Amino acid sequence: MDVDTVLQELEALGKERTKKMYISNGAHEPLFGVATGAMKPIAKKIKINQDLAEELYATGNYDAMYFAGIIADPKGMTESDYDRWMDGAYFYMLSDYVVAVTLSESDIAQEVADKWIASGDELRMSGGWSCYCWLLGNRKNEEFSESKISTMLDQVKSTIHDAPERTKASMNNFLYTVGISYVPLHEKAVETAKEVGIVEVKREKKKPSLLNPSETIQKEVDRGKLGFKRKYVRC
Repeated sequence: MDVDTVLQELEALGKERTKKMYISNGAHEPLFGVATGAMKPIAKKIKINQDLAEELYATGNYDAMYFAGIIADPKGMTESDYDRWMDGAYFYMLSDYVVAVTLSESDIAQEVADKWIASGDELRMSGGWSCYCWLLGNRKNEEFSESKISTMLDQVKSTIHDAPERTKASMNNFLYTVGISYVPLHEKAVETAKEVGIVEVKREKKKPSLLNPSETIQKEVDRGKLGFKRKYVRC
């Protein structure tokens, strides 16, 4: 399959309602409005194809960029490839759900995510924290340094309320992901979440989101989700 064929297939799956929803979240033209689940049959036909993924990502079409993440070869991408993809990620659904997700399946995930978190750039920071959410929710606890994750919790506690808006949301996600999926620091995450309190995330043309990490952790614990790990990160 080549780029034009994939774009035609994606366009045929587009729905106006989905397109409006993506635009309300920050996407802009070109895009078709394809539900992510509807992409699975095309992905099954193509499987992994890094060259095609690169061409699709370069189109700037949101749906094509998302699909690129599904067929990319995470371990075949270098740090500069991930940086280039992040440069093209113009809103959080790309930075957090395409680039960060793809990065989380690579062997260089933590070192790249660490650099993004330290970058001072809103979407890079958001992508970095998000990458850790995908990692912690999928990989064995032994793959992480407990002292490093503990230091990251301290960083969340001291900086979340002053962080850029989208970064705030991802830091909040990190906090409750540690609380649920990284059992060695469950207690510390619970305490940190209580100290952080309500996190207000301002959104363009929408009411602010009021996030409560402490409540989210408790709800998941009540549902028997403590220690939860997902089998797959990418759809």
